[in-house]
Amino acid sequence: MTRGALAALLISAAAASPAAADELEITGNISAETRLFPFEPIHKGQRRHLASLYGEVEYYQEWTDSGDSLTIKPFYRYDSSDPRRTHFDLREAFWLKVMDVEELGRFEFRTGVDKVFWGVTESIHLVDIINQTDLVEYPDREEKLGQPMLQLSVARDWGTVDLFVLTGFRERTFPGRSGRLRSALVVNTDTPQYESGAEDRHIDFAARYSHAIDELDFGLSWFRGTSRDPALLPGRDRGGGLVLIPFYQQIDQGGIDAQYTTGPWLLKFEGLYREGQLNRSGKEQRYWASVAGFEYTFFGIFGSNMDLGVLAEHIFDSRDEEANTFFFGNAAFAGVRWTANDPQDTELLFGYLQDVNTPGKNFFVEASRRFGDSWTLSLEAQIVSGTASDSFLADLRRDDYIQLGWTYSF
Repeated sequence: MTRGALAALLISAAAASPAAADELEITGNISAETRLFPFEPIHKGQRRHLASLYGEVEYYQEWTDSGDSLTIKPFYRYDSSDPRRTHFDLREAFWLKVMDVEELGRFEFRTGVDKVFWGVTESIHLVDIINQTDLVEYPDREEKLGQPMLQLSVARDWGTVDLFVLTGFRERTFPGRSGRLRSALVVNTDTPQYESGAEDRHIDFAARYSHAIDELDFGLSWFRGTSRDPALLPGRDRGGGLVLIPFYQQIDQGGIDAQYTTGPWLLKFEGLYREGQLNRSGKEQRYWASVAGFEYTFFGIFGSNMDLGVLAEHIFDSRDEEANTFFFGNAAFAGVRWTANDPQDTELLFGYLQDVNTPGKNFFVEASRRFGDSWTLSLEAQIVSGTASDSFLADLRRDDYIQLGWTYSF
Protein backbone atom coordinates (compact mmCIF):
# COMPACT_ATOMS: atom_id res chain seq x y z
CA MET A 1 0.00 0.00 0.00
CA THR A 2 1.37 3.42 -0.92
CA ARG A 3 1.82 6.23 1.57
CA GLY A 4 -0.97 8.15 -0.17
CA ALA A 5 -3.34 5.21 0.16
CA LEU A 6 -2.54 4.79 3.83
CA ALA A 7 -3.04 8.49 4.51
CA ALA A 8 -6.40 8.46 2.72
CA LEU A 9 -7.54 5.49 4.78
CA LEU A 10 -6.56 7.13 8.07
CA ILE A 11 -8.27 10.38 7.15
CA SER A 12 -11.45 8.56 6.17
CA ALA A 13 -11.50 6.48 9.33
CA ALA A 14 -10.96 9.52 11.51
CA ALA A 15 -13.76 11.42 9.79
CA ALA A 16 -16.13 8.47 10.22
CA SER A 17 -15.72 8.04 13.97
CA PRO A 18 -17.72 10.92 15.54
CA ALA A 19 -21.24 10.03 14.35
CA ALA A 20 -23.34 6.91 14.46
CA ALA A 21 -23.98 5.32 11.09
CA ASP A 22 -27.47 4.72 9.67
CA GLU A 23 -26.32 1.60 7.85
CA LEU A 24 -23.41 -0.78 8.41
CA GLU A 25 -22.59 -3.78 6.21
CA ILE A 26 -19.71 -6.23 6.31
CA THR A 27 -19.48 -8.71 3.44
CA GLY A 28 -16.73 -10.71 1.84
CA ASN A 29 -15.52 -13.99 0.45
CA ILE A 30 -12.84 -16.60 1.08
CA SER A 31 -11.65 -18.84 -1.73
CA ALA A 32 -9.39 -21.85 -2.26
CA GLU A 33 -7.98 -22.34 -5.76
CA THR A 34 -5.90 -24.96 -7.50
CA ARG A 35 -4.25 -24.46 -10.88
CA LEU A 36 -3.02 -27.46 -12.90
CA PHE A 37 -0.56 -27.26 -15.83
CA PRO A 38 -0.57 -30.34 -18.13
CA PHE A 39 2.94 -29.68 -19.51
CA GLU A 40 6.32 -29.60 -17.82
CA PRO A 41 7.52 -26.02 -17.20
CA ILE A 42 10.15 -24.35 -19.32
CA HIS A 43 12.04 -22.69 -16.47
CA LYS A 44 13.76 -24.20 -13.45
CA GLY A 45 11.87 -23.91 -10.15
CA GLN A 46 8.41 -23.80 -11.75
CA ARG A 47 5.76 -26.37 -10.81
CA ARG A 48 2.89 -28.13 -12.57
CA HIS A 49 0.49 -27.69 -9.65
CA LEU A 50 -0.24 -24.51 -7.73
CA ALA A 51 -2.55 -23.91 -4.79
CA SER A 52 -3.62 -20.64 -3.25
CA LEU A 53 -6.01 -19.04 -0.79
CA TYR A 54 -7.43 -15.55 -0.97
CA GLY A 55 -9.84 -13.45 1.01
CA GLU A 56 -11.57 -10.13 0.50
CA VAL A 57 -13.70 -8.24 3.03
CA GLU A 58 -15.83 -5.15 2.35
CA TYR A 59 -16.75 -2.78 5.17
CA TYR A 60 -19.47 -0.28 4.20
CA GLN A 61 -20.85 2.46 6.45
CA GLU A 62 -23.43 5.05 5.39
CA TRP A 63 -24.80 8.26 6.91
CA THR A 64 -28.06 8.91 5.05
CA ASP A 65 -28.79 12.43 6.33
CA SER A 66 -25.40 13.83 5.37
CA GLY A 67 -24.93 11.82 2.17
CA ASP A 68 -21.63 10.40 3.43
CA SER A 69 -20.37 6.82 3.21
CA LEU A 70 -17.14 4.95 3.93
CA THR A 71 -15.99 1.84 2.03
CA ILE A 72 -12.94 -0.26 2.92
CA LYS A 73 -12.05 -3.43 1.00
CA PRO A 74 -8.75 -5.17 1.80
CA PHE A 75 -7.53 -8.15 -0.23
CA TYR A 76 -4.95 -10.84 0.55
CA ARG A 77 -3.73 -13.91 -1.37
CA TYR A 78 -1.35 -16.67 -0.29
CA ASP A 79 0.23 -18.72 -3.10
CA SER A 80 2.07 -22.01 -2.58
CA SER A 81 4.60 -21.49 -5.37
CA ASP A 82 5.28 -17.88 -6.28
CA PRO A 83 6.21 -15.50 -3.41
CA ARG A 84 5.23 -12.54 -5.59
CA ARG A 85 1.70 -13.87 -5.92
CA THR A 86 1.44 -13.87 -2.14
CA HIS A 87 0.43 -10.25 -1.66
CA PHE A 88 -1.84 -7.77 0.09
CA ASP A 89 -3.68 -4.90 -1.53
CA LEU A 90 -6.17 -2.30 -0.44
CA ARG A 91 -8.63 -2.53 -3.32
CA GLU A 92 -10.87 0.23 -1.93
CA ALA A 93 -10.72 2.63 1.00
CA PHE A 94 -12.60 5.83 0.18
CA TRP A 95 -14.90 8.44 1.66
CA LEU A 96 -17.85 9.39 -0.56
CA LYS A 97 -19.88 12.61 -0.24
CA VAL A 98 -23.11 12.90 -2.29
CA MET A 99 -24.98 16.18 -2.72
CA ASP A 100 -28.06 17.01 -4.81
CA VAL A 101 -27.99 20.72 -5.58
CA GLU A 102 -31.15 22.20 -7.05
CA GLU A 103 -30.66 23.40 -10.66
CA LEU A 104 -27.00 22.34 -10.55
CA GLY A 105 -27.32 18.56 -10.52
CA ARG A 106 -25.91 15.71 -8.49
CA PHE A 107 -22.39 16.05 -7.10
CA GLU A 108 -20.25 13.18 -5.83
CA PHE A 109 -16.84 13.65 -4.24
CA ARG A 110 -14.64 10.79 -3.13
CA THR A 111 -11.18 10.67 -1.63
CA GLY A 112 -9.05 7.63 -0.89
CA VAL A 113 -8.38 4.43 -2.79
CA ASP A 114 -10.86 3.14 -5.38
CA LYS A 115 -11.29 1.07 -8.54
CA VAL A 116 -12.74 2.73 -11.65
CA PHE A 117 -13.70 0.77 -14.77
CA TRP A 118 -14.09 2.15 -18.28
CA GLY A 119 -15.01 0.02 -21.28
CA VAL A 120 -17.65 -2.08 -23.02
CA THR A 121 -15.90 -4.78 -25.10
CA GLU A 122 -15.19 -8.37 -24.07
CA SER A 123 -11.78 -9.31 -25.49
CA ILE A 124 -9.80 -6.34 -24.18
CA HIS A 125 -10.49 -3.03 -22.43
CA LEU A 126 -8.44 -0.43 -24.28
CA VAL A 127 -9.63 2.72 -22.54
CA ASP A 128 -9.55 1.34 -18.97
CA ILE A 129 -6.52 3.23 -17.63
CA ILE A 130 -7.19 4.54 -14.12
CA ASN A 131 -6.12 1.43 -12.17
CA GLN A 132 -2.95 -0.61 -12.49
CA THR A 133 -3.18 -4.28 -13.54
CA ASP A 134 -2.61 -6.89 -10.83
CA LEU A 135 -0.95 -9.30 -13.25
CA VAL A 136 -0.06 -12.00 -10.71
CA GLU A 137 -3.77 -12.62 -10.14
CA TYR A 138 -4.90 -13.73 -13.61
CA PRO A 139 -3.37 -13.42 -17.10
CA ASP A 140 -6.53 -11.84 -18.55
CA ARG A 141 -5.55 -8.49 -16.93
CA GLU A 142 -9.02 -8.04 -15.46
CA GLU A 143 -7.87 -7.74 -11.83
CA LYS A 144 -6.75 -4.26 -10.76
CA LEU A 145 -4.90 -2.67 -7.86
CA GLY A 146 -6.52 0.07 -5.80
CA GLN A 147 -5.65 3.61 -6.97
CA PRO A 148 -5.24 6.61 -4.61
CA MET A 149 -7.36 9.44 -5.98
CA LEU A 150 -9.56 12.46 -5.61
CA GLN A 151 -12.66 12.25 -7.79
CA LEU A 152 -15.44 14.73 -8.53
CA SER A 153 -18.53 13.60 -10.47
CA VAL A 154 -21.23 15.95 -11.72
CA ALA A 155 -24.41 14.45 -13.19
CA ARG A 156 -26.80 16.59 -15.25
CA ASP A 157 -29.45 15.94 -17.87
CA TRP A 158 -26.84 16.48 -20.59
CA GLY A 159 -24.44 13.87 -19.17
CA THR A 160 -21.96 13.08 -16.43
CA VAL A 161 -18.50 14.60 -16.00
CA ASP A 162 -15.86 12.79 -13.92
CA LEU A 163 -12.65 14.57 -12.94
CA PHE A 164 -9.73 12.68 -11.36
CA VAL A 165 -6.56 13.67 -9.54
CA LEU A 166 -4.53 10.48 -9.13
CA THR A 167 -2.30 11.05 -6.11
CA GLY A 168 0.36 8.39 -6.47
CA PHE A 169 1.29 5.57 -8.84
CA ARG A 170 0.98 1.78 -8.41
CA GLU A 171 3.57 -0.44 -10.10
CA ARG A 172 2.34 -3.46 -12.06
CA THR A 173 2.77 -6.83 -10.37
CA PHE A 174 4.67 -9.57 -12.26
CA PRO A 175 5.22 -13.29 -11.61
CA GLY A 176 8.48 -14.17 -9.89
CA ARG A 177 11.19 -16.66 -10.86
CA SER A 178 9.12 -19.65 -9.67
CA GLY A 179 5.84 -18.32 -11.10
CA ARG A 180 4.15 -19.64 -14.23
CA LEU A 181 2.78 -17.49 -17.05
CA ARG A 182 5.89 -15.33 -17.18
CA SER A 183 8.49 -14.24 -19.73
CA ALA A 184 11.79 -16.08 -20.18
CA LEU A 185 13.56 -13.25 -18.36
CA VAL A 186 12.14 -12.40 -14.95
CA VAL A 187 10.78 -8.88 -14.56
CA ASN A 188 12.80 -7.20 -11.80
CA THR A 189 10.27 -5.18 -9.80
CA ASP A 190 12.89 -4.05 -7.25
CA THR A 191 14.41 -1.38 -9.51
CA PRO A 192 11.67 0.15 -11.71
CA GLN A 193 12.56 3.15 -13.83
CA TYR A 194 10.46 6.25 -14.51
CA GLU A 195 10.54 8.98 -17.10
CA SER A 196 9.32 11.44 -14.45
CA GLY A 197 11.72 12.59 -11.77
CA ALA A 198 8.85 12.31 -9.30
CA GLU A 199 8.80 8.54 -9.98
CA ASP A 200 5.83 6.88 -8.22
CA ARG A 201 4.87 10.18 -6.57
CA HIS A 202 3.90 11.78 -9.88
CA ILE A 203 0.36 13.21 -9.85
CA ASP A 204 -1.73 12.15 -12.84
CA PHE A 205 -4.93 13.69 -14.19
CA ALA A 206 -7.90 12.18 -16.00
CA ALA A 207 -11.37 13.21 -17.12
CA ARG A 208 -14.37 11.49 -18.68
CA TYR A 209 -17.67 12.65 -20.14
CA SER A 210 -20.41 10.00 -20.43
CA HIS A 211 -24.00 10.15 -21.58
CA ALA A 212 -26.89 8.03 -22.83
CA ILE A 213 -28.95 9.11 -25.84
CA ASP A 214 -31.82 6.71 -26.50
CA GLU A 215 -30.14 3.33 -27.17
CA LEU A 216 -26.59 4.75 -27.34
CA ASP A 217 -24.30 4.87 -24.30
CA PHE A 218 -20.89 6.47 -24.81
CA GLY A 219 -17.92 7.96 -23.01
CA LEU A 220 -15.11 10.32 -24.00
CA SER A 221 -11.99 10.14 -21.83
CA TRP A 222 -8.61 11.80 -21.45
CA PHE A 223 -5.56 10.84 -19.36
CA ARG A 224 -2.21 12.52 -18.72
CA GLY A 225 0.40 10.94 -16.49
CA THR A 226 2.37 7.76 -15.86
CA SER A 227 1.53 4.90 -18.21
CA ARG A 228 0.06 1.80 -16.58
CA ASP A 229 1.74 -0.28 -19.34
CA PRO A 230 5.48 -0.38 -18.65
CA ALA A 231 8.05 -0.97 -21.36
CA LEU A 232 10.19 -3.98 -20.37
CA LEU A 233 13.83 -3.13 -21.05
CA PRO A 234 16.77 -5.58 -20.78
CA GLY A 235 19.00 -5.06 -17.75
CA ARG A 236 20.75 -6.81 -14.89
CA ASP A 237 19.74 -7.45 -11.32
CA ARG A 238 21.95 -6.80 -8.30
CA GLY A 239 23.61 -10.18 -8.78
CA GLY A 240 24.48 -9.46 -12.41
CA GLY A 241 21.83 -11.74 -13.91
CA LEU A 242 19.87 -10.78 -17.01
CA VAL A 243 16.38 -9.45 -16.21
CA LEU A 244 13.73 -7.16 -17.61
CA ILE A 245 13.40 -3.70 -16.04
CA PRO A 246 9.95 -2.05 -16.11
CA PHE A 247 10.13 1.52 -17.43
CA TYR A 248 7.10 3.75 -16.87
CA GLN A 249 6.69 6.59 -19.37
CA GLN A 250 4.71 9.82 -19.28
CA ILE A 251 1.84 9.61 -21.76
CA ASP A 252 -1.21 11.43 -23.08
CA GLN A 253 -4.21 9.31 -24.05
CA GLY A 254 -7.58 10.14 -25.54
CA GLY A 255 -10.24 7.45 -25.61
CA ILE A 256 -13.80 6.69 -26.65
CA ASP A 257 -16.11 3.82 -25.71
CA ALA A 258 -19.63 3.29 -27.02
CA GLN A 259 -22.38 0.70 -26.95
CA TYR A 260 -25.55 0.72 -29.02
CA THR A 261 -28.44 -1.54 -27.98
CA THR A 262 -31.12 -2.61 -30.44
CA GLY A 263 -33.24 -5.63 -29.57
CA PRO A 264 -30.94 -8.63 -29.04
CA TRP A 265 -27.95 -6.77 -30.53
CA LEU A 266 -25.18 -4.99 -28.60
CA LEU A 267 -22.82 -3.08 -30.90
CA LYS A 268 -19.57 -2.20 -29.11
CA PHE A 269 -16.54 -0.03 -29.77
CA GLU A 270 -13.46 1.19 -27.92
CA GLY A 271 -10.67 3.29 -29.35
CA LEU A 272 -7.67 5.26 -28.15
CA TYR A 273 -4.89 7.52 -29.34
CA ARG A 274 -1.73 7.59 -27.22
CA GLU A 275 1.49 9.59 -27.27
CA GLY A 276 4.67 8.86 -25.29
CA GLN A 277 4.49 5.05 -25.07
CA LEU A 278 7.59 2.98 -25.87
CA ASN A 279 7.12 0.05 -28.24
CA ARG A 280 8.79 -3.38 -28.03
CA SER A 281 11.96 -1.98 -29.62
CA GLY A 282 12.23 0.65 -26.89
CA LYS A 283 11.36 3.56 -29.19
CA GLU A 284 8.77 6.19 -28.38
CA GLN A 285 5.83 5.91 -30.75
CA ARG A 286 2.48 7.58 -31.28
CA TYR A 287 -0.19 5.06 -32.07
CA TRP A 288 -3.90 4.35 -32.17
CA ALA A 289 -5.78 1.19 -31.34
CA SER A 290 -9.36 0.00 -31.55
CA VAL A 291 -11.62 -2.93 -30.77
CA ALA A 292 -15.05 -3.21 -32.39
CA GLY A 293 -17.67 -5.91 -32.48
CA PHE A 294 -21.06 -7.14 -31.39
CA GLU A 295 -22.92 -9.45 -29.05
CA TYR A 296 -26.16 -11.09 -30.21
CA THR A 297 -28.30 -12.85 -27.59
CA PHE A 298 -30.77 -15.65 -28.26
CA PHE A 299 -33.23 -15.33 -25.39
CA GLY A 300 -35.09 -18.34 -23.98
CA ILE A 301 -33.43 -20.96 -26.20
CA PHE A 302 -35.35 -24.22 -26.67
CA GLY A 303 -38.30 -22.69 -24.81
CA SER A 304 -36.31 -22.50 -21.56
CA ASN A 305 -35.03 -19.72 -19.30
CA MET A 306 -31.54 -20.05 -20.81
CA ASP A 307 -29.90 -17.34 -22.93
CA LEU A 308 -27.10 -17.81 -25.45
CA GLY A 309 -24.94 -14.90 -26.54
CA VAL A 310 -22.65 -14.91 -29.59
CA LEU A 311 -19.73 -12.47 -29.55
CA ALA A 312 -17.35 -11.29 -32.27
CA GLU A 313 -14.72 -8.52 -32.10
CA HIS A 314 -11.70 -7.27 -34.01
CA ILE A 315 -8.65 -5.81 -32.28
CA PHE A 316 -6.25 -3.52 -34.11
CA ASP A 317 -3.11 -1.73 -32.95
CA SER A 318 -1.27 0.51 -35.42
CA ARG A 319 2.08 -0.69 -34.00
CA ASP A 320 1.26 -4.27 -35.07
CA GLU A 321 4.13 -6.55 -33.94
CA GLU A 322 5.78 -3.67 -32.06
CA ALA A 323 2.85 -3.47 -29.63
CA ASN A 324 3.93 -4.23 -26.06
CA THR A 325 0.54 -3.96 -24.38
CA PHE A 326 -1.51 -6.70 -26.10
CA PHE A 327 -1.01 -10.35 -26.99
CA PHE A 328 -1.73 -9.59 -30.64
CA GLY A 329 -1.61 -6.32 -32.56
CA ASN A 330 -4.13 -7.45 -35.17
CA ALA A 331 -6.54 -10.15 -34.01
CA ALA A 332 -10.04 -11.54 -34.29
CA PHE A 333 -12.07 -12.65 -31.28
CA ALA A 334 -15.10 -14.94 -31.17
CA GLY A 335 -16.97 -16.18 -28.13
CA VAL A 336 -20.11 -17.77 -26.73
CA ARG A 337 -21.76 -16.75 -23.46
CA TRP A 338 -24.33 -19.16 -21.97
CA THR A 339 -26.46 -18.10 -19.02
CA ALA A 340 -28.86 -20.56 -17.36
CA ASN A 341 -30.83 -17.84 -15.51
CA ASP A 342 -31.37 -20.35 -12.70
CA PRO A 343 -31.31 -19.79 -8.92
CA GLN A 344 -27.69 -21.01 -8.90
CA ASP A 345 -26.49 -18.27 -11.32
CA THR A 346 -24.92 -20.87 -13.62
CA GLU A 347 -22.98 -19.33 -16.51
CA LEU A 348 -20.23 -20.14 -19.00
CA LEU A 349 -18.06 -18.09 -21.35
CA PHE A 350 -15.91 -19.55 -24.12
CA GLY A 351 -13.53 -17.34 -26.07
CA TYR A 352 -11.16 -17.76 -29.02
CA LEU A 353 -8.58 -15.15 -30.01
CA GLN A 354 -6.73 -15.56 -33.33
CA ASP A 355 -3.83 -13.45 -34.54
CA VAL A 356 -4.49 -12.31 -38.10
CA ASN A 357 -0.81 -12.28 -39.17
CA THR A 358 0.50 -15.46 -37.48
CA PRO A 359 -0.79 -18.91 -36.40
CA GLY A 360 -0.85 -17.70 -32.77
CA LYS A 361 -4.13 -18.30 -30.96
CA ASN A 362 -5.57 -18.27 -27.45
CA PHE A 363 -8.55 -20.27 -26.13
CA PHE A 364 -10.14 -19.64 -22.75
CA VAL A 365 -13.10 -20.89 -20.73
CA GLU A 366 -14.73 -19.34 -17.66
CA ALA A 367 -17.62 -21.01 -15.81
CA SER A 368 -19.27 -20.75 -12.39
CA ARG A 369 -22.22 -22.14 -10.42
CA ARG A 370 -23.48 -21.33 -6.94
CA PHE A 371 -24.36 -24.04 -4.41
CA GLY A 372 -26.74 -23.00 -1.67
CA ASP A 373 -26.64 -19.38 -0.56
CA SER A 374 -22.91 -19.09 0.16
CA TRP A 375 -20.79 -21.45 -1.96
CA THR A 376 -19.63 -21.03 -5.56
CA LEU A 377 -17.64 -23.42 -7.75
CA SER A 378 -15.68 -21.80 -10.59
CA LEU A 379 -13.62 -23.15 -13.47
CA GLU A 380 -11.13 -21.36 -15.66
CA ALA A 381 -8.93 -22.73 -18.44
CA GLN A 382 -6.53 -21.27 -21.00
CA ILE A 383 -4.69 -22.71 -24.01
CA VAL A 384 -2.04 -20.88 -26.06
CA SER A 385 -0.98 -22.48 -29.34
CA GLY A 386 0.56 -21.81 -32.74
CA THR A 387 3.27 -19.53 -31.34
CA ALA A 388 6.55 -19.21 -33.27
CA SER A 389 9.84 -19.26 -31.35
CA ASP A 390 10.22 -15.49 -31.76
CA SER A 391 6.57 -14.74 -30.93
CA PHE A 392 5.49 -12.52 -28.07
CA LEU A 393 3.64 -15.55 -26.62
CA ALA A 394 6.41 -18.13 -27.11
CA ASP A 395 7.29 -18.01 -23.40
CA LEU A 396 3.75 -19.19 -22.57
CA ARG A 397 3.69 -22.18 -24.94
CA ARG A 398 3.77 -24.67 -22.03
CA ASP A 399 1.61 -22.65 -19.66
CA ASP A 400 -1.80 -23.99 -20.65
CA TYR A 401 -3.75 -24.53 -17.44
CA ILE A 402 -7.04 -25.43 -15.82
CA GLN A 403 -8.09 -23.83 -12.54
CA LEU A 404 -10.78 -24.76 -10.03
CA GLY A 405 -11.98 -22.43 -7.30
CA TRP A 406 -14.26 -22.98 -4.29
CA THR A 407 -15.55 -19.75 -2.77
CA TYR A 408 -17.49 -19.04 0.42
CA SER A 409 -19.32 -15.69 0.52
CA PHE A 410 -20.70 -14.01 3.61
